[in-house]
Amino acid sequence: MSKIRVTKRFHFEMAHALFQYDGLCRNIHGHSYNLEVTLIGESRKQPGDPKDGMVLDFGDLKKIVKTNIVDRFDHALMVNSLFSNSQIEILKKTTNRIIVVDYQPTSENIVTDIAKILQQLMPAGVTLFSIRLFETVTSFAEWFASDNL
Repeated sequence: MSKIRVTKRFHFEMAHALFQYDGLCRNIHGHSYNLEVTLIGESRKQPGDPKDGMVLDFGDLKKIVKTNIVDRFDHALMVNSLFSNSQIEILKKTTNRIIVVDYQPTSENIVTDIAKILQQLMPAGVTLFSIRLFETVTSFAEWFASDNL
């Protein structure tokens, strides 16, 4: 059987601030993130089945990523838990979509977090192969399963 990789792209808008960073990214600012999720598996060999030939129906992948990533991150503000409780409470007065994480919300850490979430949601026979998260048109972070065994 042949292993096939399939990729679906997603988009979300999210703001973040880097705790005590020494550059402009210490300020709250937003990005138009583009996310590429690549799966690997064998295509179904079930003649007569409407999903014959698919590794995973793109619609099923869309539901998984939209529900667990895009809907959670889109138009949210992500900050490090090192911000004080009073700072976070002030931020909550400006948005009801604040995500407090236990890491510096860099593209590298966000892509790792996304991988952890999605790995647990893959159906039998399908594996998360890679994730590419574009923070800008020219800057992205990548996560590969083979690098994280």
